[in-house]
Amino acid sequence: MLDDVRGGLGMSGTEAGILTALPVVAFALFGALAPRMAERLGTHRLTALALGCVGVGLLARSLVDDVVVFLLLSLLALAGMATANVVLPSLVKQHFPERVGTLTAVYSTALAVGITGSSILTVPISESAGGPDGWRTGLAAWSVLAGIALLPWLALLSRDRHRPPLVAGERIPLLAVGRTRLGRLMAALFALQSLQAYAVFGWFADVYREAGFSSGSAGLLLGVITGTSIPLSFLIPSLAGRMTNVAPLVLALGACYPVGYLGLILAPSDGAVVWALFVGTGTSTFPLVLTLIGLRARTEAGTASLSAYTQSVGYLFSAVGPFGVGVLHDVSGSWTLPLVVLTVLVVPLVLCGLAVSRPAHLEDELAARAP
Repeated sequence: MLDDVRGGLGMSGTEAGILTALPVVAFALFGALAPRMAERLGTHRLTALALGCVGVGLLARSLVDDVVVFLLLSLLALAGMATANVVLPSLVKQHFPERVGTLTAVYSTALAVGITGSSILTVPISESAGGPDGWRTGLAAWSVLAGIALLPWLALLSRDRHRPPLVAGERIPLLAVGRTRLGRLMAALFALQSLQAYAVFGWFADVYREAGFSSGSAGLLLGVITGTSIPLSFLIPSLAGRMTNVAPLVLALGACYPVGYLGLILAPSDGAVVWALFVGTGTSTFPLVLTLIGLRARTEAGTASLSAYTQSVGYLFSAVGPFGVGVLHDVSGSWTLPLVVLTVLVVPLVLCGLAVSRPAHLEDELAARAP
């Protein structure tokens, strides 16, 4: 799809690079701003505004011909996505404080379905529209879902008139979160799991093609990886919400990455689907981290700040993943070295996960640090 967009807009390589970097910038910047915006607007208003930005940005960018305007509208849509992504854990804490695992399972499954669906359907939608501008239809189609998602939130806006989500002085500054052991560990865990996931989603189609698979087969194997996360995105948060110590989940998910990577190095053709299933299971560390964000804070304000710090810092550092994998491939001339490095990076991922496995709460650490 990127090639079609570049051709349709006359986008240079540099401009295409900016487009691919925008998600990291948006999730780091607007994710960090989300708690302050929630304090001023209310969580329901902010969620509605975020969905509106997603819908307007996706639709409007499909209609423009100027590259700069296209990039700005893409940033608008991504800003909405980043904000909603950070606000969701605090919304769960606000409305369902005793059912964090279950509700996180619901929305993380929806995220997995959305990611898989968009990767599968965007190109067919574009091709069905026909013509050189078919890509515009493929991009615009997803604005419809944002509009549909916005409708129920409009019905909730009246609640914020009667109950502001955060009273004055209740919001926890992100710098304070960053000074806690829990905040740093959660951000590191999120960064390491996102690094793995971005590297897989960004490069594994090329890994499979270089291993001798056709483009179609490579796409199907990547679909196995993304599709695996759909049932696990529901199962893992549900389990985590019922467990006092989630260390067994951390160890089980962490072990899947090395099996998949090393299998792909040693026997890429013989067990391709099996290795894809293992890697896909490893990427399901993401819903586990989302669940831990809700479980490792006592209050809505704490959840909002922990979510913002964890995701904004984590997304920023996770950008090293796809870039570093590409550099290692260029230097070594094969995918063996990148896969070995990704395998080694599972070790700190698991260690960070184990460190936050036992019950602990952000507010307790902040209180212990108070003079």
